[in-house]
Amino acid sequence: MKETLIIILFFFTIPHNGQGSLPEDRFGSPLDIPIILAGTFGELRSNHFHAGIDIKTQQRQGLAVYSIADGSVSRIKISPWGYGKALYITHPNGYTSVYAHLQKFSPEIEAYIKKIQYQKKSYEVEVFPDPSEIILRRGELIAYSGNTGGSSGPHLHFEIRSTATEMPINPMLYGFSVADARNPTLLKAYAYPLSKQARVNQSNEKIAIKFTKQPDGSFLADKLTALGEIGFGVNTYDRQDKAINQNGVYSVKQIVNGKLYTDYNFETFSFSESRYINTLIDYAHFSTYRERIQKCFREPANQLSIYKTLYNDGKVEVRDGLSYNVEIHINDLAGNLTKLIIPVEGKNEAVVNFKPQDQTADYIIAKKPNNFDLGGAKVYFPANTFYEDFYIDLKKGKDTVTIHDNKVAAHQNFTITFDVSQYSQEDRKQLFIGRLDENFTPSYSSTYKRGTTFTTRTRNLGTYTLVKDSIAPTIRPKNFKNKQWLSNYNYLSLTIADDLSGIDSYSATLNGEWILMEYEPKTNTITYNFDDMILDKKECELNIEVIDNVRNKSSFNATFFRK
Repeated sequence: MKETLIIILFFFTIPHNGQGSLPEDRFGSPLDIPIILAGTFGELRSNHFHAGIDIKTQQRQGLAVYSIADGSVSRIKISPWGYGKALYITHPNGYTSVYAHLQKFSPEIEAYIKKIQYQKKSYEVEVFPDPSEIILRRGELIAYSGNTGGSSGPHLHFEIRSTATEMPINPMLYGFSVADARNPTLLKAYAYPLSKQARVNQSNEKIAIKFTKQPDGSFLADKLTALGEIGFGVNTYDRQDKAINQNGVYSVKQIVNGKLYTDYNFETFSFSESRYINTLIDYAHFSTYRERIQKCFREPANQLSIYKTLYNDGKVEVRDGLSYNVEIHINDLAGNLTKLIIPVEGKNEAVVNFKPQDQTADYIIAKKPNNFDLGGAKVYFPANTFYEDFYIDLKKGKDTVTIHDNKVAAHQNFTITFDVSQYSQEDRKQLFIGRLDENFTPSYSSTYKRGTTFTTRTRNLGTYTLVKDSIAPTIRPKNFKNKQWLSNYNYLSLTIADDLSGIDSYSATLNGEWILMEYEPKTNTITYNFDDMILDKKECELNIEVIDNVRNKSSFNATFFRK
């Protein structure tokens, strides 16, 4: 137990969606070090909002992780991807805590899950223990921090969810202390003409807003002239004390002539709506410049529940001869505020900067299904694949087709089907559908083969082609050699790699018995821990088989000795 290491400095009791008020009993800290954040709740990520907080672990792995309250383990998931090694604890107060990217679990939980991995003969497992199987007390050791799954560096990903709704809730609302005396940073701001006849500074496409910092710390924009329905967007981030990370802000408000037009915050959201992040940001701008502009207005397809107030969907109707004072308030959870003031004058000026009209032969109606024949392939877009109607750029080909570009976001999967009847059955075995990047390098897109048709389901627009992979994966030992004595070794490590279609599966045996090897794709490494030794033999025969995504197979055999 670690009761003496739990620190709670303050506590909120505010209502939020579907959960009533926050619990009056206090949660403990998941770590016994000061909380410094590498990522905040609701932070804008690729195609989703960040569902927890990322707590720095001093650039190292192996820090003790503790249960924040009494409860029982309700889910354990191990994967080379996503959350990596993750633990879910259900608490009697109606909340579930989540701990991800773990290095390993506590001895009791490690033994429990390893037994299941050996039963299933799989590193990847997901189990849902009965509430009575693994009971925990607040402050009890549950795991050690790590860097598994999609983590890009050592840290603890930590979440609090409503057990009933499974909606994640901002953990910082529960009293965890993070030093933060800095105002959010405003990088850029933009104005958007939204209606047909709208214009800003004689432009009917979005313009960058120039602004300067004032003595009181606020920002004042140069006066805009406008007419019609317009909207605003900001590129912003927050930075806490003791960290250089550019984290997400907590809330954005837009006030026009004293009236609240827009108010959204990251208190909670639903996983099912997270992909609508692509309507909150200017997706085309992001795909081109890698900058996320948060819109202060709501697009028609936007179904996010983060909005507390929306007047006229946050759009400002500017009329000739009238003046408008627009304020955008950007807050972090500590109450620090950055304010941008934008004076707007309604003026009927001629448009001199016109938005390019990208018209093609094919037009997508977002609410309807769309089929297109591209020669060697066909593409099918189900209804509501996209957020809005647009002209789509399609290029036909025999074994390579182009489906628009990455400036348009797809909300759900669409289907690409290639005709492979011109290839022999032997060639088809080594073919897959690949998506080409800007350097024309293919990446594997999950390919379903049925007779003379290959199909892939994807959300990514771009260029797709048929790729042949005739080269088997490589397997190389990292920390041992054949015929070596390994009595003082704690583990075996090997590199497995496939440069084209990618690794599909691997398996390993020791003297004919299946052994657990942990796969870390970031380093292309599989590792066997000798704590799992299941055979008491001096001479050991190791066999490993690796299969890529078109079923090319490689084998590795080695003998080693242990006392």
